[in-house]
Amino acid sequence: MTRIAVRNPRNGEMDYQITPPSPAELSEYCSGLRNAQLDWQKLGVQGRGEVLQHWKVSIENHKEEIIAALTADTGRASETVLEFNSILSMIDRWCKLAPEILQPEERKDSSIPFLKIEEEFKPYQLVGVISPWNFPLLLSLIDAIPALLAGSTVIIKPSEFTPRFVEPLLATIHATPVLKDSLRVVTGAGETGANIIGEVDLIAFTGSVKTGRLVAESCAKRFIPASLELGGKDPAIVLKNADLERATSAILWGSVANAGQSCLSIERTYVVEEAYDEFVEQLVQKAKKMQLAHPAVEDGQVGPIITKQQAEIIKAQLKDAASKGAKVHSGGEIEELSGGLWCRPTVMTNVNHDMDVLVEETFGPLLPVMKVKNEQQAVEYANNTRFGLGGAVFGETEEDAVRVASQLEAGAISINDAALTAIMYEGEKNSFKFSGMGGSRMGSASIKRFIRKKAFLINTGAKDPWWYDV
Repeated sequence: MTRIAVRNPRNGEMDYQITPPSPAELSEYCSGLRNAQLDWQKLGVQGRGEVLQHWKVSIENHKEEIIAALTADTGRASETVLEFNSILSMIDRWCKLAPEILQPEERKDSSIPFLKIEEEFKPYQLVGVISPWNFPLLLSLIDAIPALLAGSTVIIKPSEFTPRFVEPLLATIHATPVLKDSLRVVTGAGETGANIIGEVDLIAFTGSVKTGRLVAESCAKRFIPASLELGGKDPAIVLKNADLERATSAILWGSVANAGQSCLSIERTYVVEEAYDEFVEQLVQKAKKMQLAHPAVEDGQVGPIITKQQAEIIKAQLKDAASKGAKVHSGGEIEELSGGLWCRPTVMTNVNHDMDVLVEETFGPLLPVMKVKNEQQAVEYANNTRFGLGGAVFGETEEDAVRVASQLEAGAISINDAALTAIMYEGEKNSFKFSGMGGSRMGSASIKRFIRKKAFLINTGAKDPWWYDV
């Protein structure tokens, strides 16, 4: 296979290469994982949990190498540490939750007195995970860890834009007995991902709506399930008498964390007219205090735009908004510094739904703010989208915010805060509209995406009255 050059987001240099597996090699890897799956399943959930705890120790032992690779992949520092630590807590959380969730119910009565029901959980044999570039480690493992505990073997293909972390991660897998036969990570681009779909029994995909639809179509042709977490255009609504100090700080973080490169970023804000002027003033003041993480990665809060392609999308949205009358209060351009591409937090007003920045996913630190007459108009605008991942509502009281949030067509709404699904995983939710498909990735029930239920319908000895009398 042809080697793929990888760009460094901080300096623009093509300083790394990966070699995708050939279709024959990939097929061989998947065959090996299938052969190992029954032994992995026979360990039981407790046994699999013990293996993952050993893996956690190995991950901790390789902390410096993994963080260094992730930092090189993404060009940012603080989010990288959070990303690494989230994996350790994720392993602990699933090892604690899985035994109870994966315990089938005891034999129970049916509606017919002499028929009893028992159940059994059967994992999908081989799960394929295709993950994006914005949180390379987290989004490679957020589905893989529960799938492994469910009893599946797993093959992961991370994004070709951020593959440096794979090498130290593989070292942790190879250092963990048993796991190295049940979990494999391969590098490659879209062709490799498409080939994985042809080899597995279930796909967990995180990425754009455009690619997600292609994945769903490919899975449908093979008649295998697809768990899709796709794009977002998450709105924030700020109601009359909301705490504006809280709202501006939360929305700024929810919009700018990871330089806005997250599907759950706040990408548009609707503020009722009574609060609008003060909200914009505070938001602009805070946005202007944010600094780029340049020249050193520890220097500021805002990292580079990770891919050149995403920088072009952001640039196009800025140009489109400016041509249609948007007013920029901070930031407002893609800057090239030391070969990297950067965008400062960009607060924009005089925006409307004729602009791409209000309707298309940005994946960058743009903060368009639109004045609305009342909460009804805010809800109408917030729902005027093909996306339905999440959102945020700020109100004078919790009850006010929840009342408005209940009208939003999205799966996870932060109340008097923003982008909380980046921090807290317990809230079970589904994606609405084109933001996803399949069971919830969040909450304890999400592990059940990787199992099928079998029912044993047991006649305890009576003669069925519906039998033929012959």
